Amino acid sequence: MAASIVGWAHTPFGKMDAQTVEDMVVCVATDALADAGIAPGDVDEIILGHFNAGFSPQDFTASLVLQADPALRFKPATRVENACATGSAAVQQGLRAIRAGDARVVLVVGVEQMTRTPGPEIGRNLLRASYLPEDGETKGGFAGVFGKIAEQYFQRYGDQSDALAMIAAKNHKNGVANPYAQMRKDLGYDYCRAEGEKNPFVAGPLKRTDCSLVSDGAAALVLADAETAKTMRKAVSFRATAHAQDFLPMSKRKIIDFEGCSVAWARALQAADLKLSDLSFVETHDCFTIAELIEYEAMGLTPKGQGARAIKEGWTQIGGKLPVNPSGGLKAKGHPIGATGVSMHVMSAMQLTGQAPEGMQLANPKLAGIFNMGGAAVANYVSILEPTR
Repeated sequence: MAASIVGWAHTPFGKMDAQTVEDMVVCVATDALADAGIAPGDVDEIILGHFNAGFSPQDFTASLVLQADPALRFKPATRVENACATGSAAVQQGLRAIRAGDARVVLVVGVEQMTRTPGPEIGRNLLRASYLPEDGETKGGFAGVFGKIAEQYFQRYGDQSDALAMIAAKNHKNGVANPYAQMRKDLGYDYCRAEGEKNPFVAGPLKRTDCSLVSDGAAALVLADAETAKTMRKAVSFRATAHAQDFLPMSKRKIIDFEGCSVAWARALQAADLKLSDLSFVETHDCFTIAELIEYEAMGLTPKGQGARAIKEGWTQIGGKLPVNPSGGLKAKGHPIGATGVSMHVMSAMQLTGQAPEGMQLANPKLAGIFNMGGAAVANYVSILEPTR
């Protein structure tokens, strides 16, 4: 049974000192239902994406969504988690309920509050998304894990610092027009390329501008079955979805190939009966700039080892043949873990319905690709969306 996105909501991402996890959940749940024109009592199921891993004292959070309206009481509500792909895991769980015929309307919420946690503890929390027997003592936390990946890539294909700086600069430039982004500043290539007091090396060849931001924030979607979606004022349908879970230890994989990413993209494109070149844009998981670079190759935009061509020749810029991260990506928008995948779907649905913020809206996009990744290419989710109304 087909399913569509019929409403959404999104908080700004950043440091939200005045709000709790509960506040953010209630805000986006209320606003998404209002955006869809769906009464809370008509929701059949609730899915919450919340990673936590020590970020929030409250760790039993599925029922917090019920605080949005008394009519949500006694609805099935489940929390899901799959590291940095938690948001997309929540979306796909909602789709499963609809496709199984168990629900007509599903409310999906993603949330995280990270900034109240001290810096060293943030690193330890995020490192829990790696294989601790091998990577548990990695300096720099998860940045250190991706620093190792960048070092391996550089050893195989040469120094790619120019390309990484261009990716960072592109995403920061795109993020200026996104009112939900944590950093709305065009840093420019020179700033991103140069090491300095404000842009030091963090791990291996990765500088601060190569790393996504620690963030608080939430996003929500209302999913509906095909018959219900026909009655809605707007609808963005799922042309295809795919999920490929890979080994957790990096030692068991060709880590610079992101094989799980390749598998997920291949499955989704085949299911959608599309080629990558058919897509109007992609929102991809740039937790670190090296990730976006490798993802160019894994999605099939370039051969292995040639990802730099995509950014250096302007392919992934707005106006290029496949714009990547017109929202600014995780790099500019921020990366509140449980909210990220839901946010990617919101940003894409906005684009496809012509409702993206001024300056961010692409010209007449028809098909969107989304890639959300948990861990170091361990949990790999792809969605392909198209507007139906």
